[in-house]
Amino acid sequence: MTNERRVLVHQNKQALAGSVAARFITKMVDVLHEEPEANVVLTGGSVGIAVLEAINESAARDTIDWPRVSFWWGDERWVPRADADRNERQAREALLDHIAVPESNIHPFPASDDDLSLEEAAAQYASELADLAPYGGSLPRFDITFLGVGPDGHVASLFPHGSGIRENVASVIPVRNSPKPPADRLSLTRPVLNSSERVWMVLAGSDKASALGLTLAGASRDEVPAAGIKGRKRTVFFVDNEAAAEVPENLIAPSY
Repeated sequence: MTNERRVLVHQNKQALAGSVAARFITKMVDVLHEEPEANVVLTGGSVGIAVLEAINESAARDTIDWPRVSFWWGDERWVPRADADRNERQAREALLDHIAVPESNIHPFPASDDDLSLEEAAAQYASELADLAPYGGSLPRFDITFLGVGPDGHVASLFPHGSGIRENVASVIPVRNSPKPPADRLSLTRPVLNSSERVWMVLAGSDKASALGLTLAGASRDEVPAAGIKGRKRTVFFVDNEAAAEVPENLIAPSY
C-alpha cells in the first residue's frame, strides 16, 4: 500500500523497543530475499538506541545477512568522534560493534575533529550519498529510515520554523543555532527522508503525545516537521501508551 500510515501502540518503552526490533529483523530478512543489499538510516535518542540494543539482544539477530546491509544516519551532533553524545558512537556500542557488518558499510557523518568546517562536512556526506546511489540516481535506496520525534515535533535535526525543513535542493545541510543542544549539527533533508521506502518513527513518553497528535492531524510541516515526513511505501508510528494519548482511535492499527 502506497503512503500508508499506521500507528502501533505498545504497553511501555521496553515492549516498544522489543517489538520494533523483532519487526526490523523480519523485514530485513524479507528485503534481502528480494534485493542484493539493503540500506538503513539510523536515529539517536534513548528510544532509537534502545531499539538497536534490542536487535542486538535478539536470538534472531544473525538471521540477517549483515554484510549486505549498509548503515547511514539521519542526523548527527557536531561533536568530536569519540564524544559520548555522538549518535554514531551510541549506535556502535548498542549494535554495530556486535554484528558482522563490514566497516565499509557504515557511513557516519563527519565529526567536529575531522578538520572540516560544518559546511564542508555537509558537502562531504552529500557526496558520499551520491557516490553510492544506484546508476541514474542521486541517493541510495533507503529500505528503512528510523526517526525519533521531539516534543516540538522535530525529526532528525529539522526543527519547527527552521530553514532546514523547507530545504528542497540539498540532500544534507549544516544546522546552526539548533534550539536543542548542541547548537551545531548535520542533517539529512526532508526530500531525502521522504525518498525512503519505509519510515519508522519510534517515540515514547507523554511529552511526545501532543507532537504525535498534531502530526497525525495534518499539521503544517513548518509547525510540526514530523507531519511532513512520509515513506514511499509506508510510514509507521511505533509508540507507547503514553505517547498515544492524543491519537484518534481510528488511526491505531490492531495488534500484529
